[in-house]
Amino acid sequence: MAESKAAEATLDKGEAEVKKDRRELLKSIPWLGIAWGALAAAVGGLLTGILRFLYPNVLFEPPQTFKIGLPEEYQVGEVATQWKDRYGVWVVRNDEGFYALITVCTHLGCTPNWLSSENKYKCPCHGSGFYKNGINFEGPAPRPLERAAIVLAEDGQIVVDKSRKFLYERGGWDDPSSFLLYTA
Repeated sequence: MAESKAAEATLDKGEAEVKKDRRELLKSIPWLGIAWGALAAAVGGLLTGILRFLYPNVLFEPPQTFKIGLPEEYQVGEVATQWKDRYGVWVVRNDEGFYALITVCTHLGCTPNWLSSENKYKCPCHGSGFYKNGINFEGPAPRPLERAAIVLAEDGQIVVDKSRKFLYERGGWDDPSSFLLYTA
């Protein structure tokens, strides 16, 4: 009997330890859940980064070559500003024909505005000013505006190609592609 009482005491002691271990385990469960949650978040972030890496960054830009209409749609001596926002060019018609100026200030790349009342392009960032033909005359801009290639397509429309730029200081404005001879 003494043995059975000793065995029961040992059993009771073992059950007490198991209960104690269970209590300790239950106390640690919230921390265990937080740890698993953190691991899941880290793995999810890593997988998201890997998936993002597999897809390229794409910058959608307007086309570099585009048609802007028939020559008859433009008035002599006027600057057409309707293409500024869409394609980033001003189209100027003078007595000899057409040229397309790229709407990027040669100082720091801001977008100047055409001020018809003052007959000039004025950069709002640092005050650079350009004559109607694109030559700089005031402010910090180091050189004139750039011209884009301009040609007459077979269907009679004017085509501007911004991928071909002409710089005044390099003699590019003398290139036949930098202007379109047209008299009507």
